[in-house]
Amino acid sequence: MRDQVWIFDLDNTLHDADAEIFPHLHIEMTRYIMNELALEESAACQLRQHYWHTYGATLKGLMRHHQISPRHFLQQTHQLDQLPAMVKTVKRLRHMLQQLSGRKVVFTNGPMSYAKRVLKLLAIDDLYEQVFSVESSGFHPKPAMRGFQHLLGALKVKPGSCILLEDSLPALMTAKRLGMKTIHVSSRLHKPSYVDARISSILDLPKTQIYKTYNSAKCYDILPR
Repeated sequence: MRDQVWIFDLDNTLHDADAEIFPHLHIEMTRYIMNELALEESAACQLRQHYWHTYGATLKGLMRHHQISPRHFLQQTHQLDQLPAMVKTVKRLRHMLQQLSGRKVVFTNGPMSYAKRVLKLLAIDDLYEQVFSVESSGFHPKPAMRGFQHLLGALKVKPGSCILLEDSLPALMTAKRLGMKTIHVSSRLHKPSYVDARISSILDLPKTQIYKTYNSAKCYDILPR
């Protein structure tokens, strides 16, 4: 059996971004929209949320409808001077990932500099062969099909070799349409048909049948010769 490619989302998959990071980013993005589009705070906040729900990323809406420079937006909104205090370490995460056979990559809608900082703070940055950021996707953030196609091209793999672990259902839907295996990292009980497995925490990955199938020793260590 060929090696599988385990593709991990970053925020709210490998760590909890809702507690401190996302609230801070929402403030910074709203402030950016206020300054760039000359909007009041309530209107800017509403526009940010509208683009996030419509495109899966506020940046996509700003680029499409307002010709905002993506690099300027990311640089201004993701400075996060207090990031070390915001990232909550996950006990046993490194050990679990070390036991995972196959290639491991991160696929995030965040900028490269932010993703690398978070992974280093989680002490797992050395376990991934590649970080695929929003810049890497050509600024086609998940759930856009083009972003996934950029990823597959960079990895030189077919979708059937990939397993996506992600908290976003629209991203998982795109992955399933391409032919990937899908694991929803969420406390929600509902499991849509395009989700192959649901876990409440990334640490529950070894409990899934997907893990047991593709991480067994016989798949990698005792192939017939």
